[in-house]
Amino acid sequence: MNDFTPGQRWISNTESELGLGMILEAEFNRVTVLFLATGDKRVYARDNAPLTRVRFAEGDVIESTEYCKITVQQVQQQNGLLSYFGLDEEGQFQQIDEMELNHHIQFNKPQDRLFTGQFDPSAWFGLRYETWRRQQRHQQSSVKGLQGARAALIPHQLYIAHQAANRIAPRVMLADEVGLGKTIEAGLILQHRLINGLSQRVLILVPEALMYQWLVEMIRRFNLRFSLLDETRCLASMEENPFSSEQLVLCSQQFFADFPERQTQALDAGWDMVVVDEAHHLEWSEQAPSADYLFVEQLAHSVEGLILLTATPEQLGKESHFARLRLLDPDRFYSFQRFIEEESRFAPVAELANRLISGQALSGDELTGLKNLLQHDNVEKLLQQFGERPADAEVREELTKLLLDHHGTGRILFRNSRHTVQGFPDRQRYAYPLEGEAGTGLADSPYFVWLVDKLKALGEEKALLICRRAETVIQLEQLLRQHLGHVAAVFHEGMSIVERDRAAAFFADDESRAQVLLCSEIGSEGRNFQFVRHLILFDLPRNPDLLQQRIGRLDRIGQKQVIQIHIPYLLNSSRHLLFRWYEEGLDAFRHNCSAAGQVAKQLDGQLSRLLDSGDQAEIDAFILLTRELTQQIEAELQNGRDQLLELNSCRPAEAAALIQQLHAIENDGSLWPYMEALFDCYGVDVEYHSRDCHILWPSENLRIAHFPMLQDDGLTVTVDRDIALAREDMQFLTQEHPMVLAAMDLVLSSETGNAAVSIVKQPQLKAGQFLLELLYIVECSAPAELRIGRFLPPTPLRVLIDQNKKDLTAAISHDSMLDTRESVDREQIGQFLNSQRPHIQEMINVGEQKAKALMRGLITESGNQMIAAFTGEIKRMVRLKKINPAIKDQEIQQLKEMTMLAHESIQDAQLRLDAVRFLISA
Repeated sequence: MNDFTPGQRWISNTESELGLGMILEAEFNRVTVLFLATGDKRVYARDNAPLTRVRFAEGDVIESTEYCKITVQQVQQQNGLLSYFGLDEEGQFQQIDEMELNHHIQFNKPQDRLFTGQFDPSAWFGLRYETWRRQQRHQQSSVKGLQGARAALIPHQLYIAHQAANRIAPRVMLADEVGLGKTIEAGLILQHRLINGLSQRVLILVPEALMYQWLVEMIRRFNLRFSLLDETRCLASMEENPFSSEQLVLCSQQFFADFPERQTQALDAGWDMVVVDEAHHLEWSEQAPSADYLFVEQLAHSVEGLILLTATPEQLGKESHFARLRLLDPDRFYSFQRFIEEESRFAPVAELANRLISGQALSGDELTGLKNLLQHDNVEKLLQQFGERPADAEVREELTKLLLDHHGTGRILFRNSRHTVQGFPDRQRYAYPLEGEAGTGLADSPYFVWLVDKLKALGEEKALLICRRAETVIQLEQLLRQHLGHVAAVFHEGMSIVERDRAAAFFADDESRAQVLLCSEIGSEGRNFQFVRHLILFDLPRNPDLLQQRIGRLDRIGQKQVIQIHIPYLLNSSRHLLFRWYEEGLDAFRHNCSAAGQVAKQLDGQLSRLLDSGDQAEIDAFILLTRELTQQIEAELQNGRDQLLELNSCRPAEAAALIQQLHAIENDGSLWPYMEALFDCYGVDVEYHSRDCHILWPSENLRIAHFPMLQDDGLTVTVDRDIALAREDMQFLTQEHPMVLAAMDLVLSSETGNAAVSIVKQPQLKAGQFLLELLYIVECSAPAELRIGRFLPPTPLRVLIDQNKKDLTAAISHDSMLDTRESVDREQIGQFLNSQRPHIQEMINVGEQKAKALMRGLITESGNQMIAAFTGEIKRMVRLKKINPAIKDQEIQQLKEMTMLAHESIQDAQLRLDAVRFLISA
C-alpha cells in the first residue's frame, strides 16, 4: 500500500493533464487529492490509486509556483515531505519545498524506455500519434458533445441542445409540442455538458410512471447510466447521504412527496444540474404554492443548471407558465402582473419578424418601428441596405436575428410546434366494426379472429400491435404460435431490458420471420419503430396522451411512409364509444390534437359515465360537445401561439450548419479504421457482421484484464447512424461513445507506443541514416467551465531530427515514411542506443527547442482565437442587455473573468515529450 502524507505531490497516471496533485487527506482506505491547476478533486482507494509520486533527482530542472527555476543539487526528506536545493538561473542558491512546486508540471520520459530497450511496435507509435490528433480535432469541434447520441439529426433538437448546453449556467424550459422530442433535447444537453466536463452531478425528477422510460432512454440513446433511487435503495445505502453515492441519479417526484425527509438529503447532495419532467404538474399560486413546487424551488435555488420539461405554455394558462419561469429566473420573473404587461409588448416585434421572414414589404410606420426597436444596436448601415434592397434575403435575415434577440423569454424558453417543424408523415385510419360478443376467452373473441385475418392480409409486411396489458400480449403470442405457427415478437414490462432489446432487434431484422411485434402499453415508451407503417390498436386507452404516444412510435420525423392505423371495435361497445370520441370528437387518429389533454380533463366525468352506460342520443350529444370544445380550445391555442418564440427556438441556418458538421464527421470514414488499429493493438478480435457492422470479442491475447465495455459474450457494433436507429441491439460507435473515449484514454494514459524503433523507407533519406521522430504535447490545465480545449486542447507537435541534428520536420512528413516491418534485434539496438545516448540526448534537446518555438506560435494563435471568441460574446451580451432584461450584469462579468483566466491558462501551457521513435533508413 502506498504511503501517503498530506502535502505530498503526486500525478495521476490516467489524467496527467490535471497537473500536479496534492494529498489533502489519507485516512482509512481512501486518499483525497486536489489538482490545483484545474480545481479538480479526486478520491481514490488507497491500495490501488492510479498515482505516481513526484520525485526529482539531482540535475533535474524544477519550477515553483512563483516561477522560480532551479537545477536540483540536493534532495532532503523530512516527515514524508521532500525539499529541493539548487541554483536558480542567476546562480543563487534556492530551496523549493514539495508543496511549492508548480501545479502545471507534467511527467513522461519515453526516452528512458527507449534506452532500456522497452520499445513497442512501430504501429503503436502511429496509433498514439493518431489518437492525439483525433482527440485534438474532437476537442476543437464546435459540435463536440452532440456526436454520440443514438438519435436522428433533427434540426430543432440539435439547435436547442447547442444553444442551451454552451451557456455558463443553462436554465431553460423545453416546451415543444408532444412528439417533437423534449426528452431527446434534455438528453442531448446532459450528454454535451458531461462530455465537455461542464457538469458532473445530475438529478432527474420525473413522474413515477415515466421513471423506466427515462432510465431506458438515457442508456439507449445517450449511454448515460442513471441510478434509480427510491426508499428501498436509500435504506440499503451504506452512505450517510444516499444521494452522494452516485453522480447521475433518477428519482420520482412522488418519492419525495411520500418521504419528505429525503428532500433535505437531496438538497445537501450538491448537484450541477437538475432536470424536472412534466413540470406543469407543479401547482403554484402567489398565495399557496404546493409542497412539490416548493421543493423544486429549493432545488432550483441551489443549482446552477436547471431544465424544465413541460406542456406548451398556452395549454395550462399564463399563471402556470409564469410559475415555471420564476423557477428558472426568480429575479427576472418576480411579479405575475409585470410579466403580463411585458409580454404584451412583444406582439409588434413578432409581427415585424414574421413580415421580414415572409419577404413582405414594410410600411412607413413599420420601418420606423423597426428602427426604434433596433436603435441601440448600431445597425444604421444594415437599415440603409434594407432601404436600398428590401428584397435582399441576407439583409432580412440579419435584421430578423436582431429582432429575435430582443425576445423576453427567448433565452430561457424553447418551444417548437408541428406548424413550424417539418418532416412528419401522413396518417390513414382504418376502422373495423365487428359484430358479436367479446367472449369468455381471447381465442374465441372476434378481435382475435379479426387479427388473424388482418395479418394474413398484410402478407409479409410488418406490423406493430399495442394493447394495454402484458397478459394480453402473452396470450396473443401463444395463440398465434399454437393455432397458426405464426412467429411474433413480444415486448412487455415483465421482460428485462436486454430481453426487450433482443425482441425489438428480432422484429427489426429483415431476415427474421417475426411479422408482428406484440407490445403492452410500455411499447409506447419512446421506442423507435419508424421502419414499420402498420399500427394495430388492439384496444384503446382512455387517455388521449397515451393514444398519441402509441401512434408516436411510428409517427416520427423522418418516417418515409404513410402510417396505416388499424382499429377494431365491437359495435355498441365501450370501445366503440372511445373510437367515436377520438375519431369524431378529437380527430386524434389522423392528426395530433393539441387540445386533447384539456378536453379530456374537462370531460372526464361525462366520459366515465357514458362508458358505463349511455344511450345513443347522449353519446351523440357528447361527441358533438367534444368536437365544439376541441375547436374552441384549438382556436385559442392557435391565437395564443407565440410565433416569435417559435422562430427563436430553431434558427434554420444555424441548425443546418450543425447537421452539416455532424454529417462531415460521420462521412469521413476514418473512425472504423482507427478503431480496428486500436483493437489490433490491444488484442480485441473483430468479426464481420454485415455492412458497417462488426462483432467484437476479447481474444486470448487481450493485453489488459478488461477492455472498456467489452463482455465475454461479445459486442455487436455499427458506425452507421441509420442502422443504429433501426437496430437498437447494436452499440452505435461514434467519437463520443464511451468505448471509444475510454479506449483513447487507455492509449494516452498508458505507455502504449510512447517508445518505438522502426526501419523505414523514404526517398529523401539515404540508407543507414538514423533519426528521431519526437512527439511533444502542448498541455493547458484550466477549469472545465472555460472549455479551454476549444482553443488549446492537448496538441501534438511532431519534430523530426536526423543524426546530424538537422531539423527535417517540414521536409519529411510522418505518413511519407513507410515502415518496412523488418524485425530488429532488441539487444543490438539497445546496445547501440546506449552507446549513442549523449548524442541522442543532444538530438532530443534540439527537437525540444524546435517544439518550444512551435508552441510559442500555437499559444499566440490560440490566445487570439480565445480573445476574439470571448470578446465577441461579451459585446453581444452588452448590446442585448440594453433591450433584453433577461441578460444579467453577473453573466457579463463572469464572461470577462473567464476571459482573463483563460488567457492566463493559455500562457501557462506546458510542453512535454510524449513519445519518441528511433528511425533507421533502409
